[in-house]
Amino acid sequence: MTFRSDIEIARDARKQPIQDIGAKLDIPSAHLLPYGHDKAKISQDFISSVQDRPNGKLILVTAINPTPAGEGKTTTTVGLGDGLNRIGKKAAVCIREASLGPCFGMKGGAAGGGYAQVVPMEEMNLHFTGDFHAITSAHNLLSAMIDNHIYWGNELEIDERRIVWRRVMDMNDRALRDIVVSLGGVANGFPRQTGFDITVASEVMAILCLATDLNDLERRLGDIVVAYTRERKPIFARDIKADGAMTVLLKDAMQPNLVQTLENNPAFVHGGPFANIAHGCNSVIATTTALKLADYVVTEAGFGADLGAEKFMNIKCRKAGIAPDAVVIVATVRAMKMNGGVAKADLGAENVAAVAAGCPNLGRHIGNVKSFGVPVVVAINHFAGDTEAEVQAVKDYVAEQGAEAVLCKHWADGGAGAEDLARKVVALAESGKAQFAPLYPDDMPLFEKIQTIAKRIYHADEVLADAKIRAQLREWEEAGYGHLPVCMAKTQYSFTTDPGRRGAPVGHSVPVREVRLSAGAGFVVVICGEIMTMPGLPRVPSAEAIRLNDAGQIEGLF
Repeated sequence: MTFRSDIEIARDARKQPIQDIGAKLDIPSAHLLPYGHDKAKISQDFISSVQDRPNGKLILVTAINPTPAGEGKTTTTVGLGDGLNRIGKKAAVCIREASLGPCFGMKGGAAGGGYAQVVPMEEMNLHFTGDFHAITSAHNLLSAMIDNHIYWGNELEIDERRIVWRRVMDMNDRALRDIVVSLGGVANGFPRQTGFDITVASEVMAILCLATDLNDLERRLGDIVVAYTRERKPIFARDIKADGAMTVLLKDAMQPNLVQTLENNPAFVHGGPFANIAHGCNSVIATTTALKLADYVVTEAGFGADLGAEKFMNIKCRKAGIAPDAVVIVATVRAMKMNGGVAKADLGAENVAAVAAGCPNLGRHIGNVKSFGVPVVVAINHFAGDTEAEVQAVKDYVAEQGAEAVLCKHWADGGAGAEDLARKVVALAESGKAQFAPLYPDDMPLFEKIQTIAKRIYHADEVLADAKIRAQLREWEEAGYGHLPVCMAKTQYSFTTDPGRRGAPVGHSVPVREVRLSAGAGFVVVICGEIMTMPGLPRVPSAEAIRLNDAGQIEGLF
């Protein structure tokens, strides 16, 4: 069998006109706003018109902690969507948009893989419909208006030492993490220290992904706390009078994007907050719209279940009033071996003992997801080198955890390779076993919410936070923000804050370095360990291999 790269497979896709894809969900072509022939935005008027319809079944796809061996969460999400359609269900997929930063850094793309992809792959991984550019512009408009307000007299009496709104860009650039602005004399304003975050960590990104309509969007943008006065009084974006113009910039970006899988099934691709530094889910408006139009909606949450799934349950479901009917946890034999101590170079050799040794990481995730009251199935994403004995070792372990593992071959066979998983998911979703409940109540104090996640999801012994951080949390509670959920910013590679600790460690501590109030998004960001809100490029970035070939086609995305 000749190996074909993801981009070669995607380039040969037999795409249908986007109007035909919309028709599968009964979206009239008049309510599709085309971007070329193969992608479109769905009008707000149409979205409003379907709100009285009942919801379909919601399926969440999550995973074990990522390893260099690869897990294939998006690939499984797409494959499951195609598999559900193949067994006669009206299904749609909801995934996030790709950030340019990791695309040119380590990841190379975010549209699935093999024969379980969403297309057009190149456009999705690059500028797509311009949503991220709009978010970047809206965010930085607010930044500019803050500095401009101070320059022209500072009527609001902003304390320049207490400006908490940084700038953003959609690229990995460590040089911009900490900078000084307004150098060069009086005409350039008042020098101060600030920095950049990556766009996917922007509160504007989180707001767009949690807002239900344009009115809700503008209200949330106005609620953003940008600075404080010397008396510690908060200054909001609406005080700067930026919320209206920001909403105008985001008007089109607020509308969900519709594309298709390789098997011509509908896929919503909208929004893209990272799961390690943000809440890691596609937009509420895309998910809730899909639930009105399809019988089954397959969505994903970023990285492992300790991050993406936890935030999906505790933030997105809580805010949107939705709940998953079943959860799929993606794992691979290769990743189990790596968790069991095998080096990446040695993953090709059969090692059943290492598979068994690595399975506790999977078991921890199964137990965590079950604690939300939702039934679980494990998808074993098949690699060609997996042996029957290794696959059986995973199945046996999962059975001991009170769940079932299904071998899936969607990467090689598309939806046909995920039919067994699709049937299992339908059985779970229709069983009525789901009794979803978030991990903690709204009225729990903020620090106790942090402790609850650290102890019950990460299985840590304690949370380490100095008196200044605890005092800040108490101040926010007194200001009326104590009911907000918490969004943990933590390494994706481990249950701990040490990216090198694989498996299912216990007896560790979770150090909290900083807390940030995202009043508009409606959560408190808790920055743990050495996690960065502006990533850097690796020693050999993917960008070095991305280029146009002699035919003018893009090469190097994967």
